Amino acid sequence: MRFCFILEEKYAHKPMPMVVADQLQQWGHQIEVIHPYAAVTSLTDLSLTNYDAYVLKTVSEGPGLTILEAAEAVGIPTINNSRAIRLVRDKAVAVAFAQACGLPVPTTYFVGHYRALVDVPRDLYPVVVKPSNGTSMQDIHLVRTYEEMANLTLDDSSYYLAMRYVENTGYDIKLYVTGQEVHAIVKSSPLHGIVQETEIPVSREMLKLAQRVGQVFGLDLYGVDVLETPQGLMLVDINDFPSFYGVPRKVASVAEYILHAAYRANLTGKKRVARPAITARKSLGRQVSRIVPAELVSHSASARRVQTH
Repeated sequence: MRFCFILEEKYAHKPMPMVVADQLQQWGHQIEVIHPYAAVTSLTDLSLTNYDAYVLKTVSEGPGLTILEAAEAVGIPTINNSRAIRLVRDKAVAVAFAQACGLPVPTTYFVGHYRALVDVPRDLYPVVVKPSNGTSMQDIHLVRTYEEMANLTLDDSSYYLAMRYVENTGYDIKLYVTGQEVHAIVKSSPLHGIVQETEIPVSREMLKLAQRVGQVFGLDLYGVDVLETPQGLMLVDINDFPSFYGVPRKVASVAEYILHAAYRANLTGKKRVARPAITARKSLGRQVSRIVPAELVSHSASARRVQTH
């Protein structure tokens, strides 16, 4: 099979996703890489349809997403799908959509300029402040009082979310979904002390939440940041195609799922054609609706490994 990996400039010297491309190549598949920040990509001949699937690990507003959307428009399978990526890339949109779908998210406000943060309701405090378009640990602030907020100075070119702080265990849990498997990894919180990163068993509640996020957002490869609170799990972030740090055999799992998605598209008749029939996407959807805890995947009849050769 032929796969096109769209490699954004940010990831040119990072392992993911090229380690996955290398694995697929070792299994005998053809790999081509497009560097969208430096390439001239034809949109009007058949070159877009020369692949069985496109894979993108994108950055916010990166040019790679346009190429992915063009491939989708002519009927080529993509991982993840572009609408799902756009839904989670803007954190404000992701929160609103999650809330509308009944997912457990903290009370959250959108703020167009950091100086307006002083206008969030007083009863929201303490407040977690973070940019609405992508975050790093350094961008997240816990603000306990109105006076602290009034003295906060942030990047005036960003939009922000003000999210009610929820009492929790003091560490984050990352639920990583590699297509059919879900892993739970304990991570240090940007608001608390350092903890040892470790994999923990996937609880029934974790599995249900990870499954639901994949279903409503239409994601295949994704990460879900959750907190354990007295009220149960609380969803605080979603990432399309994360780096899967701490996940055992992550490279093989992701590569296997990409193969699965491409094979499934062919089996359901979504093969390449010169002039594809374009139909409206009725829902976001996933390539596979069911996921299982990683520790049970070898016992699951519904999570069969695809043939790699």
